[in-house]
Amino acid sequence: MQTIQVGEFKAEFSSILERVQNFGEKYVIEYGKKHKKVAMLVPYEEEKKQRIFGIHEGRCRVPDDFDDENDAINEIFYGAKI
Repeated sequence: MQTIQVGEFKAEFSSILERVQNFGEKYVIEYGKKHKKVAMLVPYEEEKKQRIFGIHEGRCRVPDDFDDENDAINEIFYGAKI
């Protein structure tokens, strides 16, 4: 994060905006002789859309035996039963 004085910010406004947009740079803007921090310029991020629970309800079916054990598959993963 970089710190920049208001005068320099005004003079280089377009190039600073390009760096924020293209490289994600962040700036703290200072004002006055005491360099009081007054604002922060950060890249804009689109708001993520809220997920809707159950939007695909009824579009697919999970078989009743989905969780059942399968000896052949278990043997592949865990080896032969002892």
